[in-house]
Amino acid sequence: MPSLAGKKSARQRPPVRGKMLSKGEQTRNAIISRALAIVSDVGYEGLSIGVLAEETKLSKSGLFAHFKSKEALQLGVMQEVINRFTLRVVQPALSEKRGEPRLHVLFDKKLEWIRGAHELRGCLLQKASLEYHNRFVHPVRQRLVHALQEWRELVVRCAESAIAEGHFRADLDAEQFFYEFDGITMMYQQSQGLMRDPAAGERAQTAFESLLARSRRSSPPR
Repeated sequence: MPSLAGKKSARQRPPVRGKMLSKGEQTRNAIISRALAIVSDVGYEGLSIGVLAEETKLSKSGLFAHFKSKEALQLGVMQEVINRFTLRVVQPALSEKRGEPRLHVLFDKKLEWIRGAHELRGCLLQKASLEYHNRFVHPVRQRLVHALQEWRELVVRCAESAIAEGHFRADLDAEQFFYEFDGITMMYQQSQGLMRDPAAGERAQTAFESLLARSRRSSPPR
């Protein structure tokens, strides 16, 4: 699959459009889709081969043919979450013009992702970060950290492009921009998801506009 930065690796390639999936691939995709729904409800650690067997009406041996362990299943779900995040947040932004316009799309799509407009409740990347923040050798944590590092690099590069395009001031700290950018989206998730604050979206947009205003290049004197 494409990384969050839009690159492709030899090990992870996106499926070819129009390619017919084998029966095994179709079954695996159906398993992952059901597993995503379970994780959305009870978290990654609430997901197991046994729980999934009950939900899908498949045998444990049948599930083991696709996922050899609970960790492998959790890792498969994490990869699917990353794939969907890339498709729904990153790719639309990369189709936009460089600089500030691209950052607008990244922000709007991230809020949309958090709202769970596509069948998942909340951001499953953030859910995983809470579950695995101190489980240093767990493969799900390692994959998550790599994905979040790519997300950080993407936003930083977009901010740097905004500087190069003349949208942002030349002395802007792009790393600090990312810190505040992501901080707004995290606060939005808490306000919108946990607190059910009806003003969460408006407040997030106000905070983002303030960040942009502080980042923009001053108009040249007349």
